[in-house]
Amino acid sequence: MNANLVAPTPSAYTYPLLVKQLLVNALSLHGDQEISYRGEMRYSFHEFRHRIGRLASALSALGARHGTTVAVMDWDSHRYLESYFGIPMMGATLFTVNVRLSPQQILYTLNDSDAEIVLVHADFLPVLEQIKAGLKGVLQIVVMADGQDAPATPLPLAGEYETLMAQASPDFKFGDFDEQTKAATFYTTGTTGDPKGVSYSHRDIVLHALVASTSLCAQREGQRLHREDVYMPITPMFHVLAWGLPYVAVLLGLKTVLPGRYVPEALLKLRQSEQVTFSHCVPTILQMLLTASQEDPPDLSGWKMIIGGSALSPVLCEAALARGMDVFAGYGMSETGPIVSLAQLPPGFAARDPQEEVRRRCSPGRPVPLVDLRVVDEEMRDMPRDGRGQGEIVLRAPFLTQSYFKKPEASEELWAGGYLHTQDIAVMTPQGFVQIVDRIKDVIKTGGEWVSSIEVEGLIAEVPGVQECAVVGVRDEKWGERPMAFVVRKAGMELDSTAICARLLEHVDSKRISKYAVPEADRIAFVSEIPKTSVGKINKKVLREQSL
Repeated sequence: MNANLVAPTPSAYTYPLLVKQLLVNALSLHGDQEISYRGEMRYSFHEFRHRIGRLASALSALGARHGTTVAVMDWDSHRYLESYFGIPMMGATLFTVNVRLSPQQILYTLNDSDAEIVLVHADFLPVLEQIKAGLKGVLQIVVMADGQDAPATPLPLAGEYETLMAQASPDFKFGDFDEQTKAATFYTTGTTGDPKGVSYSHRDIVLHALVASTSLCAQREGQRLHREDVYMPITPMFHVLAWGLPYVAVLLGLKTVLPGRYVPEALLKLRQSEQVTFSHCVPTILQMLLTASQEDPPDLSGWKMIIGGSALSPVLCEAALARGMDVFAGYGMSETGPIVSLAQLPPGFAARDPQEEVRRRCSPGRPVPLVDLRVVDEEMRDMPRDGRGQGEIVLRAPFLTQSYFKKPEASEELWAGGYLHTQDIAVMTPQGFVQIVDRIKDVIKTGGEWVSSIEVEGLIAEVPGVQECAVVGVRDEKWGERPMAFVVRKAGMELDSTAICARLLEHVDSKRISKYAVPEADRIAFVSEIPKTSVGKINKKVLREQSL
């Protein structure tokens, strides 16, 4: 035996890092804390633990065992939060199904994940009915109908969620097992090929929750989280485990509000009635909330919100700050847990330079604890931390996914050289702030120069009358590529391509951007909306296809 290893005495408890451990302190100190579903259903953390036990008992009666994959298709509900805990705690694997994928993609993910049990909201039964002939391994289907009778369906149902819960025992014994056991899986969609399965172990989830809470709670003021906050996710709970933050909220014993389906007016009403103070969402949702609240402005002051999924523009950031919101960006991807950096401002930073404050809030920020974030060239050499040297972000952290499910070649590509490759091009400042320049696939090479689509989008967004915009590279015989902009006008505003070109040329004169970054007037298209992916990101693949 290695004498340098710590040898526990036979009676010592080695405390595996399991999802159930996130409940220990929460139940002991915050058992009376509240979980609310749409403001219509409420119960305490103690009752939450009872319902987790009932869920595990009900699933066990349906045949779920250690290693069984249980899929969930639901809106953001108390049932989803119960699934986040109850399914992995019994040793099974939680599969959060992206309900916004096409039926054929959902079929692919259900089959590829080896799902045996599906918990499905009544709203999504038609999807399962459409693909039922192609389902290979699904043995049991439980419908979630908010306590109502299960709707008529040709699918063979094992029962209704609340009915099965009422019949099940809350006293399920959650034992110990290896912390590397797969706790959760979901699928990420790229521009080509089938969706890729991303999995996280119990250890990954617990360490991510600890790291995220450490960083969020470390700030003295601003861009922070504390035990008196009221938490409401506005990132779909099928998306990267809602960025891991529901686990953080339970760990810290926060009042948690589950909003159901996202309707801006309903979210604003819940924000007010439940006194929500902390949320997270993609920029599109933030824009919807600000737009929906313009005519009868509710008080949004004190609402802290992490923005991720795609770049937070300075214009949108300023609009939210003007309403009293404390918005700041977070950075990560499906494969990173996801949070690896947060745009938290150093003490006193805001007082020095308001414009620089906005830029920092919109940046990915600085790495959170335990994250080794490097910006490297093609030979994996570190770029200088001078705010100018561009390279790819590569990562190491104790909670990153270790591989794609059943895709060894893609997994090796992801982890080439022992670092997780993000495909994001960035620069880093001497203070450790990261600034994304672009995705590798989205950088525009024109006139022998590299143009950042993200930077051009940000500048166009500053033009009066612009509601939203996206920029992609399109083929050009002379220059190889040229930027093309898709612009959504604000309601009732007049705006033409000449005004946009004129504003961009001002930035050329000030040396902020190259002349090659300015789209020609006939390559500025005004559209009613910009296509989004299933998680609310701008779908540049579709835009490139439209520009052909």
